[in-house]
Amino acid sequence: MTLDRRSGCPINLSLEVFGDRWSLIVLRDMIFGGRRHFRELLNNSMEGIASNILADRLKRLVELGMLTRADDPTHKQKAIYSLTEMSITLVPIMAQLGAWGRVWLPVTEDLSIRAKLLEEGGLSLWQDFMDELRFEHLGIGTPKPIDATVRARLRAAYQAVVDEQARKAS
Repeated sequence: MTLDRRSGCPINLSLEVFGDRWSLIVLRDMIFGGRRHFRELLNNSMEGIASNILADRLKRLVELGMLTRADDPTHKQKAIYSLTEMSITLVPIMAQLGAWGRVWLPVTEDLSIRAKLLEEGGLSLWQDFMDELRFEHLGIGTPKPIDATVRARLRAAYQAVVDEQARKAS
C-alpha cells in the first residue's frame, strides 16, 4: 500500500498510519488481549467497532505490514492475524500512551491498572512483553509458562481490581 504523504516528518508519517480512531485499538486488543481472529476482535471490542470498520482496518494494517493474515489451521473459514515486528515494537509507545492517559484523562481504575503496571515495569517489562509477543506471533524465542507471562500478570491485576470493586459494591 502506498500512502499519499503530506511530508516526510516522522510524526506526520506515524499519524498517517495511526491517525484514525480504530487502528491503535485493534492493535491494542491484539497485543494486550491476545485476540487474533476477526470474531474475537469484533465481539470483544469494548468500544464497539463495526464489522465493516474492523475489516477495513485489518486489511489496511496487513497492507502496511503491521499484521500478517493466514488461514487458521483449526478452521477452514477462519483467518488468523499475527503481529509483525513493526507492531510488536509499539509496546513502549502503548505503555507511554497509557501513562499519559492515566495522568491527564478521566480513566477508570479497572481499565487503567494495566497501564499503571506497564508504566511501573518500564523498559524491562516492555522488553519481556515484546519477547513474549515475538514468540506468540513470529515463533521466535522461548515460550514461558502461560501463567508467568506479562499478559497473564496484567490480566490478574485487572481481575483483582474488578473483584475488589465487586466486593466493595456488595
